[in-house]
Amino acid sequence: MTGDIRKAQSELASRVMGRPGVEGVAIGQKAGKPCLVVYVSSQAGEKLVPRTAGGFRVVVERGKGFRKL
Repeated sequence: MTGDIRKAQSELASRVMGRPGVEGVAIGQKAGKPCLVVYVSSQAGEKLVPRTAGGFRVVVERGKGFRKL
């Protein structure tokens, strides 16, 4: 299962990274089940994210973007 979600994460990242408002893709957990998390900084970014990827649920987390510390 771990390899499958990592593959799904990589494929999802290839699809959405670099698009406006999309900041990152990670592996997470929702309701006790593994999921993919896409971090977005705008509503436009949210619209670019599919609901599932590689058989896993995709959760969108909205933030103000990332910055270097």
